[in-house]
Amino acid sequence: MSRLATRAPAKINLTLHVLGRRAGDGYHELESLVVFTGAGDGLTLDPGPDLGLTVTGPTAGPAGPLGDNLVIRAARHLERQRPGLALGSFHLVKRLPVAAGIGGGSSDAAAALRLLARLNRMAADDPALLAAARATGADVPVCLDPRARMMLGAGETIGPALGLTPIPAVLINPGVPVETAPVFRALGLTPGQRHPGDPHPTIGPGLAPEALLQALVPARNDLEAPARQLAPVIDDALGALRGKAGCRLARMSGSGATVFGLYGDRSQASAAARAIRAAHPNWWVASALLR
Repeated sequence: MSRLATRAPAKINLTLHVLGRRAGDGYHELESLVVFTGAGDGLTLDPGPDLGLTVTGPTAGPAGPLGDNLVIRAARHLERQRPGLALGSFHLVKRLPVAAGIGGGSSDAAAALRLLARLNRMAADDPALLAAARATGADVPVCLDPRARMMLGAGETIGPALGLTPIPAVLINPGVPVETAPVFRALGLTPGQRHPGDPHPTIGPGLAPEALLQALVPARNDLEAPARQLAPVIDDALGALRGKAGCRLARMSGSGATVFGLYGDRSQASAAARAIRAAHPNWWVASALLR
């Protein structure tokens, strides 16, 4: 079989409610509306007898050791589920910032599982794929089929695809990596403790952009405050988004430091991205359609 290819789009948490911390395993219980960009990292697979990985691209340097890359870890987990799995050599073109709250590594891992499924003629809903995704990382299952949906629990419960109308957005990463674990520690929940806050709004399938925006406004990202304490530059990025014409909502994604602004139309989002990029040439800035 010839080379296989797929994309690994950025994952954006439009909301992220922390419901509490579970007493049994200590994991934080979440409720989050997840959407995806139209672009991101790229991944190819050349079938062969040995598992391998090469990484290039603008953000290849911070991606970490190859042996610990989530692409390799996902492949190994699937191999344990399916002994005799056909493998090969992956090549990852890394464009997304790392430790950025947009699931770059998780999306890469999910892309690797999709390619291995194609190579081995596995169905998209094969339980081995979901088991390997869960074993690889909390955000990997929602990235297996990158479409807007709710993510619940510690990432193990995934809702149906919502079919939302694409939303124009601007994404900013101010160049400061933010690790997830310190942000959760800064939130300060102990095992068994619940987190206060209003319930998550109901997000029905097929919501038009205006109705979705109205539903999103009272929602929140409970990790935003602790992340801003650890990386105050997040405030600057949020201010840059809110200061541009047409910004309807600005919020942090995941555990940061990437933030997003939702805009009324694509031209406003593109203009905002150009202006912010010119004012902050060291930031990663991208206009996107979230879906």
